Amino acid sequence: MISNQDSDWWKKAVFYQIYPRSFYDSNNDGFGDLVGVIEKLDYLNDGRGGGLGIDAIWFSPIFKSPQKDFGYDISDYCGIDPDYGTLADFDLLIEEAHRRGIRVVLDLVLNHSSDLHPWFVESRKDRTNPKQDWYVWVDPQADGSVPNNWLSLFGGKAWTFEEQRGQYYLHSFLQEQPDLNWYNPEVREELAKVVRFWMNRGADGF
Repeated sequence: MISNQDSDWWKKAVFYQIYPRSFYDSNNDGFGDLVGVIEKLDYLNDGRGGGLGIDAIWFSPIFKSPQKDFGYDISDYCGIDPDYGTLADFDLLIEEAHRRGIRVVLDLVLNHSSDLHPWFVESRKDRTNPKQDWYVWVDPQADGSVPNNWLSLFGGKAWTFEEQRGQYYLHSFLQEQPDLNWYNPEVREELAKVVRFWMNRGADGF
């Protein structure tokens, strides 16, 4: 069982990273899933019977996503991608992992969202909507060109022009991954709600 008294558990824990899509497919639909992870918990946990004997699982993103960047483009921070299962599957995974003394850590992507996230869909509409500054928007230069010479980590310019707003938005990665505006306190509070949502479901860290 998990003890909540040890705040330094992560300093001495053995972590095992799971990319769920390719870990174990429980229903033969071609995608690994959370139920598949549950089915393998005994192997992950048993260090004496030929298993790995881990203390914690670090999950690559399992949230709802169009999968332009392997789940790092999130379209719903509080939903499980249907390829991986449901929130009920996640709850069962937490219960079964904790019963075996395994903690669960989530790779929670807070720098950017998917361009299909409802926040960005609204933000890109115009400059007056309630989420108009939830992302990093900048006017073009006088000649209409990009605001500066910043580059995406995936290559090319870090700015994409949005016709509806007449502005550029920043994306440090793919253009489908617009950067959130962390200077906006509403954004920080909404992301804090996301953290609390998963902690309340039993996640042990991020």
